[in-house]
Amino acid sequence: MKCHAWVSAATLLLLACSTPDREEGAETAASSQPQEREEPGRTLSDPAPDTDGVVRALLYYDMEGLSGQDDPRSIFYRERDPYTRARELLTADVNAAVEGLFAGGADEVHVVDAHGSGNPEPDVLLDKMDSRARLVVRDTPFAPYVDLVEAGVYDAVAVVGMHSRTGAGGFASHTYTLGMDIILNGSSVTETEIIGYSWGRVDVPVVFAAGDDRLQGNLSTMPWIVFVRVKDATSASTAELRPVDEVHQEMRAGAERALRGRASARAMKLTTPVRAALRAVPPARLDMLEGVPGIDYRDQTVSFEADDFRAAYDGVIALINVARGGYGDVLNEYLREADPSVLAGYSSYLAGRWWDVESGRWTRPPRREPEPGRKYHGAS
Repeated sequence: MKCHAWVSAATLLLLACSTPDREEGAETAASSQPQEREEPGRTLSDPAPDTDGVVRALLYYDMEGLSGQDDPRSIFYRERDPYTRARELLTADVNAAVEGLFAGGADEVHVVDAHGSGNPEPDVLLDKMDSRARLVVRDTPFAPYVDLVEAGVYDAVAVVGMHSRTGAGGFASHTYTLGMDIILNGSSVTETEIIGYSWGRVDVPVVFAAGDDRLQGNLSTMPWIVFVRVKDATSASTAELRPVDEVHQEMRAGAERALRGRASARAMKLTTPVRAALRAVPPARLDMLEGVPGIDYRDQTVSFEADDFRAAYDGVIALINVARGGYGDVLNEYLREADPSVLAGYSSYLAGRWWDVESGRWTRPPRREPEPGRKYHGAS
């Protein structure tokens, strides 16, 4: 998740298809793999063959689906004590998965931050991360779910610390940010599925995932994934934890098995054109678009058609930035209860900005450019 996006904004949703239930147990994998085939709204295909003889795995991390974690404040950088503890939990989960991927035959494991806590530094503790793994960094900002996709680079993708989608009732469940339900080709999707569809563009499969029991249920759309259940959600802010040592043992074994069996995994592609939609639920809202000519709006949902996955993704992100306008309603409620004078001061400040613009006394600040020498690690 883009935790920081809860405060500022930031990925997309896609598609789900019904499949047989998983077997019981904390760690699961499909007993039989689907053949290459078309399904409603998507296509499943064989993974791309290895072309360079080097097995590379890409590991995404988020922070809501960590083992040992049951404090929802821990996902925010500003909550210093809970967040500091969560960084330790995150690093341990990442290391367990990295160990398993190397045991499964990886020559290289690259780690990417997909969370965005608000910390200008990566959430994972680099001095404690497995030294064999490498954090993905770039000289310019990048969207980790879509901008890393390149044919012939990675052979498999894994995810840890992941969460269920909006409305699933999981621990800190959401999609991309608060109050967003991303829908592609008729189905709500998780961020794990977004990653799957994004990498499916170059026939690279997601083979391993770790998160809570609600995410496990959401990922019935990806039955080839080896899944490790780290905890059971009892609400969006509470969870029953499993023993951390036991979970890490399963993560190591599961990641190893997933990478060894990557040939039987499936790459996912959305059928095009993509019918995309964003449904807003509180605290987000989209009703400000009702009645706008050319906008397909109904019941807090805006729908549109896109040529391909990337165009659909970008369109949904643009709508998310609109839907976040609903967060201001919560801010107003809070200020009215906490300190009405602040709200009054804001009203005066807003009017002052209007007067300055109308009088030619104000110009828009220039767009912030990437800082020279700074390295960007994904979500922030």
